Amino acid sequence: MILKNVSVLFGNELEYIPSTSTQISKQRFKRIQKNIHPSAKEETFDCEGLLLIPGLINSHTHIGDSIAKDVAINKSIDEKIHPVLGVKSKILKKAEPSQLTRFMENSCKSMVRKGITTFVDFREGGIDGINLLKQVLTKVPIRSIILGRVEYYQKPSQIRHNKELPLEKRNDLSEILKKCDGIGVSGANENSNSVLKYYSTTKKLRAIHSSETKESIKVSKNVTKKSETLRALQLKPHFLVHMIYATKSELLIAAKKTRGIVICPRANAALAEGIPDLELMLKTKCNIAIGTDNVMINSPDIFREMDYLWKVTMGINKKRIDPKQILKMATVNAGKILQKDFAVKPGNIADCVLIDKHSIDLEPMHQPHASIVHRTSETAIRAVMIGGKIVFGKI
Repeated sequence: MILKNVSVLFGNELEYIPSTSTQISKQRFKRIQKNIHPSAKEETFDCEGLLLIPGLINSHTHIGDSIAKDVAINKSIDEKIHPVLGVKSKILKKAEPSQLTRFMENSCKSMVRKGITTFVDFREGGIDGINLLKQVLTKVPIRSIILGRVEYYQKPSQIRHNKELPLEKRNDLSEILKKCDGIGVSGANENSNSVLKYYSTTKKLRAIHSSETKESIKVSKNVTKKSETLRALQLKPHFLVHMIYATKSELLIAAKKTRGIVICPRANAALAEGIPDLELMLKTKCNIAIGTDNVMINSPDIFREMDYLWKVTMGINKKRIDPKQILKMATVNAGKILQKDFAVKPGNIADCVLIDKHSIDLEPMHQPHASIVHRTSETAIRAVMIGGKIVFGKI
């Protein structure tokens, strides 16, 4: 397949190329240059007016709670999503598997239509939860990174006494990790140091929520006399999620000891918990990606996430931010965390989105990075491609 006369955001720096040709073969970008001559059997498409960008990466989701959209909207964060006491937990336990899969499937379809080609899900429900999501993924063409979880949450007294992970739960973890891409831990406040250190020995991807609320930081200090983030780092996580209330020193440590931080600004705002300090994260040289978090409280839309993050950060700090930095968070920065190269360049998997530059909301497009970050929506998407195959729309 050759896409002629297409604009491209090229490479890890998302360099704007106004017009070129892109050859896709065997699911990968083969060549990106002008004047590529097709073979006799090769399809060629004239893409004048289209902009090819990397597929968007939703680096943190909980799509299992798609069944509970806007339930308990006026409740506190713990009342909504606490892994033991929250409304979400109770709904998930009572819901029929067929109901859960139906609404998870809808969320996956929604993400594809919004240009998301890969999502990272913190999967509740043990092996059954993983299998439900895998069942959904047989019906929707989207890439997933599934981070499983042992349904085991310790009480403060167990954490103080540094209780180990029971043998039964160790066996559960071993089976879970055979079925998924890694482990997504709820937080340090539900796990003793011993449990976190045990989890840290697992060989697959490791991630954990941390410093999401003032209350969670307070609980950590009261129970263990230690910082929540420093305790979370005992997991040796490849990435941390949220980090709204992390201190500068904690961010400096996170920048050195992890691949990055995934922030979820719209979800944090919807929970009335604050906004990630993007300026401080950038100053401390953290690699930042973005996610949409719980479908229960937020739509899985990375375009809206980028728009919100860009504007609210500038509004709070009264400083300009290059929109390209925001777009990197939704593409190449996520690749650094997941150790997958999502940039549009020869040799990489052909996951991409073709945007209509003549869309009513985008034309005339003077600043492509800004236009994508704060003007683009799913209505401007002409096609979504995963592995060189069009999975939504058409050229």
